Amino acid sequence: MNNTINKETVNDLMKIKGEVRGVVLKTDEEYILKEKGKEGLEKVEQKLKELGHPIKYEEIRTMDFYPVGLRVLSLLAVREVFNFSDEEIRKIGTFATKMSLIIRLFTKYFLSVRRVVMKESPRIWSKHWTVGKLVPVELNEKQKYAVIRVEGFDLHPIYCIYLEGYFAGILQMLVKSPKVDTKETKCAFKGEPYHEFLIKW
Repeated sequence: MNNTINKETVNDLMKIKGEVRGVVLKTDEEYILKEKGKEGLEKVEQKLKELGHPIKYEEIRTMDFYPVGLRVLSLLAVREVFNFSDEEIRKIGTFATKMSLIIRLFTKYFLSVRRVVMKESPRIWSKHWTVGKLVPVELNEKQKYAVIRVEGFDLHPIYCIYLEGYFAGILQMLVKSPKVDTKETKCAFKGEPYHEFLIKW
């Protein structure tokens, strides 16, 4: 797979309307520091500078809003600099849920899988993003699966992979088990009207 970021991709990303909380960008910083150290973080910052959209991760304020395109660009830069596989991108998504105070609070105080998946998950989404809508579709606790839809959120295919890890991370905290599998079953980049994810535990 060619992971090189071209100028056209950068321009397209920065035209996308919508904003995201700084905490989502900060999770990239924390993951890189954990896995690649300060030197690794500097490499990613250098790559973003070369792309014309520099980020100083330590200056990002967790509750401030930033362009959604910048969030995707950060993830793409991380993948290119370290030649990360899809599985590594999923790991970043899962790691992000452990870093978010909002998610930790929701999963701590709303212990019911049904309550979090069917009622609170859209609120969790709207606290992080000004774009897109998370729609709970189905939950079967007996057969241990859930279906979640994300509408109006067409950033970049790399984010589909990231969200697989992200949704798995939330369920891991709820069911207290690392054995959670998430797969995107419908994708807006493959002609569907929205993204849909099947989560099994």
